[in-house]
Amino acid sequence: MQQHKKTNVKLTLRELTLFAIMGALTFAMKVAMIPLPNIEPVSLMVMLFAVTFGWKCIYPIYTYVAMEFILWGLNTWSIMYLYIWLILAGTAWLCRNNDNRIIWAVISGIFGLLFGAFCTPVCLVIGGPAYAFSWWVAGIPFDLVHCAGNFAIALVLFPALRGPMKKYYEKLMTMSN
Repeated sequence: MQQHKKTNVKLTLRELTLFAIMGALTFAMKVAMIPLPNIEPVSLMVMLFAVTFGWKCIYPIYTYVAMEFILWGLNTWSIMYLYIWLILAGTAWLCRNNDNRIIWAVISGIFGLLFGAFCTPVCLVIGGPAYAFSWWVAGIPFDLVHCAGNFAIALVLFPALRGPMKKYYEKLMTMSN
C-alpha cells in the first residue's frame, strides 16, 4: 500500500497573520496603482501565493477580494472576482516547478489579455450572448494594457520575490506556534 504524505490542513496563527497581511498588502498595492488603469500587482501576488502556499493561497486571495468588496461594494464584477483569481492561481500552481522568468511573464500577460474573456460567463448569464460578446470586445483595449502591465511586472518582480517569499514561508512553518 502506498503511503500518502499528510497535508496539514490547519492554519497556524502565524500563517493566519501572514495571509491576512499578504491579502491586505495586495489590496494596498492595487489601490496605490489606481492611477495606472489595468496595471496592477494582483496577478503577480496571486501567482506568488499559489507557488508558495499551495492550496492555502485561497486565504490571502480572498482576504484581498473581501477588501475589494468592502471598499468598492458589490456588483456584477464581484461575482467575477469570486472565481477569476482561482484560474490564475491554479495555472500558477500547475507551473510551480518552472523557474523561467519569461514563462511566468507570459502566464501573467496571457491572464491579463484573457481577463475580460474570463469575466464573460457572468455577462452571459446577466444579458445573454450578444451582451457578453459586446462587453468582452469593448474591453479588449483594457485587456491589452492589462497584458502588457502584467507581463512587465512579472518579468521583473516574480523571480525577485519568489525565492525570498518561499524561504520566509518555510522558516515560518518550521517555527513552533
